[in-house]
Amino acid sequence: MSEQTSIPATSRRTLVLVGVGIAAVLAVFLGIYVATSDSVRPGTSVSGVAIGGMSPEAAINVLDESVGTKVNRKLEISVGDQVFELRPRAAGITLDSQATVEQATNSGFNPIRVITDLIGSRDIEPVIAVDQDALVESVASIADVVNLTPIEPKLAVTKNKITLTQGTDGLDVDREALGAQLVSAVTQDRSTIVAPLNVTPPRVSAADALSAEKLAEQAVANPVNVSVGEITATIAPETIARALSFTTQGSQLSPELDGAILHASIANQLKRAEQPGRNASFKIVGGKPVVVPSVVGSGVSDGELATAVLGVLSATQNDRTVSVPLGTRDPELTTSAAQQLGINDKLSSFTQNFVYAPYRVTNIGQAAKYVNDTILMPGETFSMNDTIKERTVKNGYTVGTIIGPGGVFEDALGGGVSAATTAVWTAAFFAGMERTDTRAHSLYISRYQPGLEATVAWGIFDMKFTNDSPNAVLIKTKMTNSSMKVTFWGTRQYDSIEADFGERINIKQPKKIVMTNKQCSPQAGIEGFTITVDRVFIKNGEEVIREPMTTVYNAGPNVVCKKKKPKPDILDPEDTEFDNSSPSPTASESSSARPKPDKPKKPTN
Repeated sequence: MSEQTSIPATSRRTLVLVGVGIAAVLAVFLGIYVATSDSVRPGTSVSGVAIGGMSPEAAINVLDESVGTKVNRKLEISVGDQVFELRPRAAGITLDSQATVEQATNSGFNPIRVITDLIGSRDIEPVIAVDQDALVESVASIADVVNLTPIEPKLAVTKNKITLTQGTDGLDVDREALGAQLVSAVTQDRSTIVAPLNVTPPRVSAADALSAEKLAEQAVANPVNVSVGEITATIAPETIARALSFTTQGSQLSPELDGAILHASIANQLKRAEQPGRNASFKIVGGKPVVVPSVVGSGVSDGELATAVLGVLSATQNDRTVSVPLGTRDPELTTSAAQQLGINDKLSSFTQNFVYAPYRVTNIGQAAKYVNDTILMPGETFSMNDTIKERTVKNGYTVGTIIGPGGVFEDALGGGVSAATTAVWTAAFFAGMERTDTRAHSLYISRYQPGLEATVAWGIFDMKFTNDSPNAVLIKTKMTNSSMKVTFWGTRQYDSIEADFGERINIKQPKKIVMTNKQCSPQAGIEGFTITVDRVFIKNGEEVIREPMTTVYNAGPNVVCKKKKPKPDILDPEDTEFDNSSPSPTASESSSARPKPDKPKKPTN
């Protein structure tokens, strides 16, 4: 018979009461959990904003309107002596209210946590979302304004002076660190953010720059003797200075010599040893461009000459002799290269007529010589001033008539080259060249097509156009005593290019001017007006481009001379040619329907 243990009745009642109490507490806890399982845990706040017990949707709305607004307050960033303002949202920095609420919402039953929620409170950190692309872009917008690229030392050598300009440090914003500062700052009380800067020194140190300066002084202190076979030629210090330059190579200012300048200075001394070559060129045969082959010359190579002289720049006077062998001198434009330029078709041809005068034949003819055989590579810009050179006696020009101040004619060197400028620009117009910088005469001259002419003035303004085609362009000129013809050759891109002339508007009448000085020359008045000419590109029988060009002509004065001696014949603007007109740039361009002018001359293209 087994032994049984009995529990006193009092103890049994106590156990029952304890069990009932525990069950009641668990029931309460369970009730609280059930009641709050879909809401934010009680006692929760975010940056001081209470959201405990709210539904997730309500909590998100509350956080967006409170904490979200605070997060997006403007940030002030100080960079050096500049201050920038930035909205965090614009930089991709925003409050992620949903993620913030999710970390404060019940998940799973935990009695201890439920008790903590009932009797305590907690403030959690807001979750910040960052769009890295937007942040990088915003930081870059600040850095790009502030960043300073270090300036390398510069060493300039001229005939009379050696000038060293030391480099300066650069500044570079630490972009990654600044981005981290911006993200951290949005949840804090606003204060100015000081952007971190890195100092970037030049690659060439001040000591290395001074060493280069010393080398330059030695380089131009004495001549260099060049031995070629039995011939000895001397390169003067002035020539060395003109050919010498310094460029930054790694951490050094390295000397470079222009071999072509060196060779040109001793070419006459080397005549007995050298045989000149010849560049490839073009001639027109049967209406087609034909390549005239290049010829390889013999003599001293520009590159070998430069290398040899470079090696003795720091030497003393007694050790400045170099020996250079005879070799081949390749032409700048070889036959093969010329054949690949795409110069095959006639693009345009224009003839500008003028009234014969000896000065016109001289000046226009000289300009035509300079322009003839010009080869313009793709993307290259043609400059009339650079091509025809300054109008001086040395460059082949004589005195002719130009437009002076106030539209009054006067004499100056180079009068007449505007006819050459007009011929070249008009041919370029119909060849489809891109207009870069053209300026019409200030007064209209009737031999020109209105709005389709150009002029130049040395040191004041130029006529420029750019070869925007994929192939090279050849410019040929032909002169007579009363005309200049300009033809463009290349690869045809369009069926044709035409000029659509608008009507003359804004007519201005000339004013009368009475002059009494001895140099006065009477002249008839010239009507001023505005005209627009459209350049029309035709391809496959259809108009593909229409480019308007508007020109404003001033009224030319009617000059009356009061003097006792017999008056000369009145100078007719139609019998006048000039290039230095008063500034009268083309006006704004617009396109509109316009009637044709009275029988304008039609150029061929």
